[in-house]
Amino acid sequence: MAQSKAALLEEAKALGINVDAKAKITEIQALINNKQMTDEAPSPADKEATAEKTAESDSDEEPKLAKAGKRSAKSLAEADAEQARQERKEDEVEKPKGASPITRSRLERRGKHFRKSAELLEADKNYTLEEAVSLAQKTSHVKFDATVEMHINLGVNPRHADQNIRDNLVLPAGTGKKVKVAVLTDDVATAKAAGADIAGTDELLEQLDKGQMNFDILIATPALMPKLGKYARALGPRGLMPNPKSGTVTNDIDKAVSEAKAGRVEYRVDTTGIVHLGVGKVSFTTTQLLQNVSAVMASIKSNKPQSVKGTYIKAVHLTTSMGPSVSVDIAQLS
Repeated sequence: MAQSKAALLEEAKALGINVDAKAKITEIQALINNKQMTDEAPSPADKEATAEKTAESDSDEEPKLAKAGKRSAKSLAEADAEQARQERKEDEVEKPKGASPITRSRLERRGKHFRKSAELLEADKNYTLEEAVSLAQKTSHVKFDATVEMHINLGVNPRHADQNIRDNLVLPAGTGKKVKVAVLTDDVATAKAAGADIAGTDELLEQLDKGQMNFDILIATPALMPKLGKYARALGPRGLMPNPKSGTVTNDIDKAVSEAKAGRVEYRVDTTGIVHLGVGKVSFTTTQLLQNVSAVMASIKSNKPQSVKGTYIKAVHLTTSMGPSVSVDIAQLS
């Protein structure tokens, strides 16, 4: 319903519009409408705030992801994870360091029986060969008949062929071990008479086919060595592959079996230039052990390469299974 002129004048006055009383109703109505539209229009500050809200809403929207590159989903996830890690690292408070752990010597970390045996030895002392053999027997604290071991540090470079020390010998007093000898030969009677535990061709090869290696030493004649070719990968790592240098490839079966039973041992320098060899049992007499040790040292010295100009024998140690090491005076051995 149309308003009267008086009502429009009152409304204009309320809105703060100065209107001439003689103005027409349409003019008054137009002024009122303009005033209302101006009041409802947003101010510049409101426009700026609205623009900021629009920008924020746009930034909250998920960005368009690429299939690969820096804007791929994987790259963005990795970047967020790295940023979070850096923030955690900055927030971490350095923890106070506690007391440093107490470092014990190597001897203190050993068992009580070993420490008790080690008390019989003087630190940094080199013993004569007789004293070393006697102490090695006394410091064996195990309940079984332990092996007396000899470790000889040589001044050689095993990478040179002429300095790759290797030999075999028969220990005068034996090794103290009962060895089972197998012989690959056509002359079964000779091998059995010499003391072989297993002898033959077909029977032995059948056992190897089944993976059965019930022997400690394998001896073969040169003519039958080709038949062992396919078993090399099984025999080699166990040290059972016959070798001419170790005396296990020979036509003299009688001698090879007799030496194996008597206590023939083979030694070879390792990559660090050390020879490791068992020279008997704790149950041996001191004289027997001295005989074996002397035989080993004589073999080592006879194999000295001519290319070695410096010290050949650097150190010698005697020990037993699980026992402490006894240093031998090398000046007394020369």
